Amino acid sequence: MYPTGNLFIPAPHGRLEAILKEPRSGGGTPRGAALVLHPHPLHGGTMHTKVVFRAARALNEAGLVALRINFRGVGQSTGTHDEARGEQDDAHAALDYLAGTYPDLPLTLAGFSFGARVGLAVGVREARVVNLIGIGTPINMYDFSFLQTCRKPLLLVHGAQDEHGDAERLRTLAATIPAEAHIQVEIIPDADHFFEGHLDEMSSAIKQWAVGSRQ
Repeated sequence: MYPTGNLFIPAPHGRLEAILKEPRSGGGTPRGAALVLHPHPLHGGTMHTKVVFRAARALNEAGLVALRINFRGVGQSTGTHDEARGEQDDAHAALDYLAGTYPDLPLTLAGFSFGARVGLAVGVREARVVNLIGIGTPINMYDFSFLQTCRKPLLLVHGAQDEHGDAERLRTLAATIPAEAHIQVEIIPDADHFFEGHLDEMSSAIKQWAVGSRQ
């Protein structure tokens, strides 16, 4: 089912504008549900950003429901930007919606850039989240040491030429994450932060991992 029009999810500050798509499964039950978070709002990030759209589509193709939201203050979402603090509350509100709408489906939390900072921080602590995906994780800009407490399957998809996250620094961080997290790091050669010219490789990495992940 591909609903037309945008969805509005209740939030403490009012509402979050969102788009929900179920996989084309011929009427079968989805394998899981995923929330995909967008990059920095003050630099033009929205739920329509190419990387976010393509990540959501890859998760759909893997059999998951995909929910994209606009963070507070973006598009038709109420509220104002809150430097990743209030945005974590937005992520929780979106997870509440997914858990309430699809109570029997395991949840995956994915985020791109600033969305990875928000989503990974929420997903590590949130018991309802089973799997985590960081895309273009901006390790040069934020402290991601909290991932050392991660005990959940984690995919990190990254461009070798990412200007906001040194690939070797990301590999070093990944090496400190406990083995039980089953971390997988996919570095895409020649790709920059936005995966220009490499969106197909990014999407393929997400789809293949999601198909094989515990749902």
